[in-house]
Amino acid sequence: MRHPSLLPLMIIILLCYIHSTVSGSSNHLIQQTCKNCSETDPNINYKFCITSFKSDPRSHCVKNLTELGLLSIKLIRCNVSDTRIHIKKLLKKDKLDPFIKECLDDCLEVYSDAITSLREAIKDYKAKRYADSNVKLSSVIDACTTCEDGFTQKNGVVSPLTKRNNDTFQLSAIALSIINMLNEDKLKDTF
Repeated sequence: MRHPSLLPLMIIILLCYIHSTVSGSSNHLIQQTCKNCSETDPNINYKFCITSFKSDPRSHCVKNLTELGLLSIKLIRCNVSDTRIHIKKLLKKDKLDPFIKECLDDCLEVYSDAITSLREAIKDYKAKRYADSNVKLSSVIDACTTCEDGFTQKNGVVSPLTKRNNDTFQLSAIALSIINMLNEDKLKDTF
């Protein structure tokens, strides 16, 4: 009588162990990074930071702060792309107030420019040109702030994009905070 091989079972156990180890270390990295970000920047909410990273399945595989920083920029890009789609849907509505339409057109333009800035920010980030990436990410903060401020130009108008603009702002602040941490580490290495 032949006994079944234990090899497949051992492989499954090993894979589960590796996954839990990587996932556990990435969880700790995310928590520590979000803690540092929220303590150094009052615009960053700790829970928002944690939730944002954990919403992306790629976060379970990050091994270090550099990978987490790249993921943070990719989260902004997803958010900005989704917001552009949402703005386009809002612009298709019938009987749209002319002032709101004008604001939405402006928002669409600044969010479209933000997509280009984010592509460039990712290239700069991957090349470790953190100062250049920082400039591009700062322009994304300007975009969402400009979009939101446009609606305040007329009394009684409520922005339909407040939550999305706030999310973009916070995601960008998180990425900038991570870049600052990486720059600090880079400076420590030079001394």
